[in-house]
Amino acid sequence: MSRPAPSELYQWEPGWPAAASLERGPVLVVALEGWVDAGLGASAALNDLLGTNPTEVAAEFDGEELIDQRARRPIARLANGVTTELTWPAIRLVYSTDQLGSDVYYLTGPEPDFRWRTFTTAVVDIARTIGARMVVGLGAFPAPAPHTRPVRLASTAPEASAELARRVGFVQGTIEVPAGIQSVLELALADAGVPAVGLWARVPHYVAAMPYPEASAALVDGLCALTGLAFDSAALHEAARSSRRQVDELVAGNDEHRDMVRRLEQAVDSEEGAPFSFSDEVPSGDEIAAELEQFLRNEDG
Repeated sequence: MSRPAPSELYQWEPGWPAAASLERGPVLVVALEGWVDAGLGASAALNDLLGTNPTEVAAEFDGEELIDQRARRPIARLANGVTTELTWPAIRLVYSTDQLGSDVYYLTGPEPDFRWRTFTTAVVDIARTIGARMVVGLGAFPAPAPHTRPVRLASTAPEASAELARRVGFVQGTIEVPAGIQSVLELALADAGVPAVGLWARVPHYVAAMPYPEASAALVDGLCALTGLAFDSAALHEAARSSRRQVDELVAGNDEHRDMVRRLEQAVDSEEGAPFSFSDEVPSGDEIAAELEQFLRNEDG
């Protein structure tokens, strides 16, 4: 039995696709669940972005073809022992706008379990159909960085989008790690002539297993700086201040932890250049590359 072609892997909702409301094309933000997201940086950033303005589902992918239902089971709603509803995991294209009315699309849901090449071709087809001017992926990884310093961003991008990567900064050196679907999308979009870049928040490795809203705030701010979109990250920054106080208290009660943070501060402060901005290159080294490589291999395992 033949499988669906890429164009048959998703279905537009009635009334879609719609033309962009502004002369310049929309931005497509990719934040799929299931891969590298230290401190829940990307997922919390996505939730904040989706809560900015009303949203509308523009298209939905065929979950039967893409999702392992045993690994990502539907959620059953029970009322007095009666199953009243099933909520299935779904990959969707969601439409919204920023605070100035610019068009934004979000690719949401779980990372596909199957048919990555066909899925990627379908996403490229969607990006072309909506006239996306840029595709930005969101993620976060644990890094040897102290929580007492601002979160810095790093980027991944194909050669065709190298200028975008230079604006953000990147982890220097060569490493080989298991790839997420975002990497596959970046290369396929580049082949299709669509600028694509991944934004990654560097989360202090000792808080990577807990929510870290400062990473989410950095991703939202980075998205705005890179694309010209307008979003208010004030709530995330306020949550980050509260989180910072909690981590301060935890660290203060342990001499070993205080010493670790002090050494991380010295390492970061000794790096050349001013604190991270979009004109600076993200400092990096063997320690960061080793930390990232080990984390990705652990995720794959």
